[in-house]
Amino acid sequence: MSGEPAKLELPPFLVERAVAAALEEDLGQAGDITTDPIIPPHLTAEAEIVTRKAGVIAGLDLAAASFKALDPDAQFVADVADGAHVAAGARLARVQGKARALLTAERTALNFLGHLSGIATLTAAYVAAIEGTKARIACTRKTTPGLRAFEKYAVRAGGGINHRYGLYDAVLVKDNHIAAAGGLAQALAKLRACTGHLVKVQVEVDTLDQLDEALRFPIDAVLLDNMDVATMKKAVAMVDGRVLTEASGGVNLQTVRKIAETGVDLISVGALTHSAPRLDLALEWR
Repeated sequence: MSGEPAKLELPPFLVERAVAAALEEDLGQAGDITTDPIIPPHLTAEAEIVTRKAGVIAGLDLAAASFKALDPDAQFVADVADGAHVAAGARLARVQGKARALLTAERTALNFLGHLSGIATLTAAYVAAIEGTKARIACTRKTTPGLRAFEKYAVRAGGGINHRYGLYDAVLVKDNHIAAAGGLAQALAKLRACTGHLVKVQVEVDTLDQLDEALRFPIDAVLLDNMDVATMKKAVAMVDGRVLTEASGGVNLQTVRKIAETGVDLISVGALTHSAPRLDLALEWR
């Protein structure tokens, strides 16, 4: 087996479906009423996608699919791969095809590529900030409706890892679940009765007393919610490797290093997907 890292890929059917929805939103019932009257249908053109700022790239498949949706014969040649760190001014790809398709699909392609590259770039900054610790940076469910699979993909492109995808693939028992069930023991008893043997169970705790109670049950992970660094360090010592520890709340680029140095296994950051500034890209005509 090769020691090369696995190539980042998105399922093609997800890409095609998202691109079709985005183009339908943009073209509406009348199509591109600016481009179509100006540009003859037979005219071909070539353009390049360049980045105006340094960053980490994610979403090239979506950009390519945007052009090919309007011109199946369009040629999209990427100069880099998703996950690449690029300098300002770098060319990311060349695209050649019908001029109408290039002009009409431009914004859709750049919207996807700029948004996902922004997430990958911010993720990479968090990953760099905790280098040398054992902690890993994870995303959350604080994603754009309809774009979760792509935003979580961008987190991976930036060197982070994914938390659960939704409410269906892992259990996270939060304070409101515990209150509504009448206590943690009651909540976990009901879960054990109907949860599959491969499903991980995580419990959210705010205090050391809550952590002590949670550790009495057969769980897989604890979420240390909004704890200060000193308390979090005590919590990690209490756990002593018995379950995975995840820090959440109050995490930013200024605090993430100190949080990582407490010894937690994971640090989840909602900002990766809900607050990442998009990477500034452009389609330059050739």
